[in-house]
Amino acid sequence: MAKYIDVHPDNPQPRAIGQVAEIIRQGGLIVYPTDSCFALGCQLGSRDGIERIRTIRRLDDRHHFTLVCQNFAQLGQFVHVDNDVFRAVKASTPGSYTFILPATREVPRKLLHPKKRTVGVRIPDHRVAQALLAELGEPLVSSTLLLPDEEEPLTQGWEIKERLDHQVDAVVDSGDCGTEPTTVIDFSSGEAEIIRKGAGDISRFE
Repeated sequence: MAKYIDVHPDNPQPRAIGQVAEIIRQGGLIVYPTDSCFALGCQLGSRDGIERIRTIRRLDDRHHFTLVCQNFAQLGQFVHVDNDVFRAVKASTPGSYTFILPATREVPRKLLHPKKRTVGVRIPDHRVAQALLAELGEPLVSSTLLLPDEEEPLTQGWEIKERLDHQVDAVVDSGDCGTEPTTVIDFSSGEAEIIRKGAGDISRFE
């Protein structure tokens, strides 16, 4: 059964955040809130966690996983960002955007797009997610909690606990999340290509 961890949305309790971080460090898979919607998350090197995300969402090997980073300095360890792209990404973070960029050697091979050698990265504007990332000291491997054959992500923590009780190790709830996933921008060619229109404003990339 998944642990249900209630966290204050504005002042996340350090003890609760520490409990979630320990579950992740032990190889666990969590559901946690972001500034767009709930997401599945596991530790960077957790093969089991990555496979469990694939199973829950029925993803193929062409799916771009996202490294959810605490800040721009951390993001820069995992992707190559040239000067023009740097300015565009920096101006849009933190926020509801995922950027697809060429990965550095720090990124495990299982997370890379098999042909492009790219990975998604984002910096969330959400206090609970930020508190968790600060406690971990490394990015979370993440994917939007959008279940197969459903058009919208789940928005209620208690419902997620009911439906995924035996598939995840913890559900972190800080209140309702939105239903709109991030806007996804592919910068792997050096030019902005809008892959998915979501919660972020796309006008700056058009």
